[in-house]
Amino acid sequence: MENFEPRPLRGFRDYLPEEMIPRERMIERIQAVFRRFGFSPLATPALEYAQVLLGKYGADAEMLIYRFRDHGDRDVALRYDLTVPLARVMATHPDLPRPFKRYQIAPVWRGETPGKGRFREFYQCDVDVVGTDSLLADAEMIQVDHAVLSELGIARFRIHVSNRKLLDALSSWLGVEEPEKRRRIYRTIDKLEKQGRETVSRLLAEECGLAAAQVEGVFRFLSTEGTNEDVLSRLSGLLGGVESGRQGVAELQEVLAAASAGGVPEEAMLVDPAIARGLDYYTGTVFETFLADANVGSVMSGGRYDGLVGLFVEERIPAVGISLGLDRLFDALRDQGWVHPSPTTSQVLIAVFDVATARASIEAASSLRRAGIATELYLGGGKLGKQFKYADRMGIRLVVVVGPEEVAAGTAKVKEMSTGEQTSVPILELPAEVRRRLGLDSPS
Repeated sequence: MENFEPRPLRGFRDYLPEEMIPRERMIERIQAVFRRFGFSPLATPALEYAQVLLGKYGADAEMLIYRFRDHGDRDVALRYDLTVPLARVMATHPDLPRPFKRYQIAPVWRGETPGKGRFREFYQCDVDVVGTDSLLADAEMIQVDHAVLSELGIARFRIHVSNRKLLDALSSWLGVEEPEKRRRIYRTIDKLEKQGRETVSRLLAEECGLAAAQVEGVFRFLSTEGTNEDVLSRLSGLLGGVESGRQGVAELQEVLAAASAGGVPEEAMLVDPAIARGLDYYTGTVFETFLADANVGSVMSGGRYDGLVGLFVEERIPAVGISLGLDRLFDALRDQGWVHPSPTTSQVLIAVFDVATARASIEAASSLRRAGIATELYLGGGKLGKQFKYADRMGIRLVVVVGPEEVAAGTAKVKEMSTGEQTSVPILELPAEVRRRLGLDSPS
């Protein structure tokens, strides 16, 4: 057998318990926000027929789809995002209520070059509203965005908002009518945050075929100087002669006003015409969210995609959604010291003194678990000193010992690992005592 180093594929990662525990807690908090807004859970397969995914994202994105032929010689692909599978679900289940509000938290796969905040397998946390044109749904995406990041304790972030209709108006203003050339311009503009003005200027000229005056016009359009009202006023003056420009400005004004009414501070939102979103299916409002204290790109993004579901059915079904990139956000928070690794979920360790007292230890563990306390029964064997060291290494706060003396007296010994203090309590009072020590009965 040839030598082989067992390791994950590049762009894929193992998550050990010390990271998985805070990661799962983060997911639980995100899920709770989604539920508070009335979204219901949905699950879709990891694998789709390739035809479901192709022709939805644009040429650049589709180069990243993991596509292959399975054992049945079917042309299949791993899902690239959670949005196109949702569109397929709406076509597959036409009787679903509308508006249909769903959330999904699941992995997706993209064969791109790995880098900081960029992986080949990563989790997305999505909410979408399907079946309504109401811009209140767009505003609710911004509210969800703000609520999720606030719930996670992130104070400094900004939601950049724009509208794809403004880009259509820009193209008309520039005199560009060819659809594919327009899409190239949009995808190039979307690279501004990552690659900077100089690179984007060169790409607009060389790859999009724009003249110098047209490139300068693009950057006049992209300016975010002044307040949101100033930016919208400038856009209205620049593009007001184009119908899609008037619509885009009016829709942005309505969405921002509704989001503000929903509790999102005005300073948390920035009208940013550079937000194009690189995927072809967006048609209206688009948003991307950036952390002030971490240079990792957008952590939560999305927009309106009124034509996507209609690619599967002969019906126009409007939709809007937003997605949080869990892995990118988790890594950013960990790097900032805001995520605290935890190697165990156990709050209490029940020591096993010897074979003769093992039954009493098992019963004590069961009583604590019934009381809702995360309790681990030590399974490694060995003396108490070894078990105390294990608890200390794992960060378990309390160790309970039920040795021969305790069994005879009907008590248990509770040790606080941080101080070494040990207290004997009646075995029947053990659950209440442990809950008190852990603060589980304190008002939240």
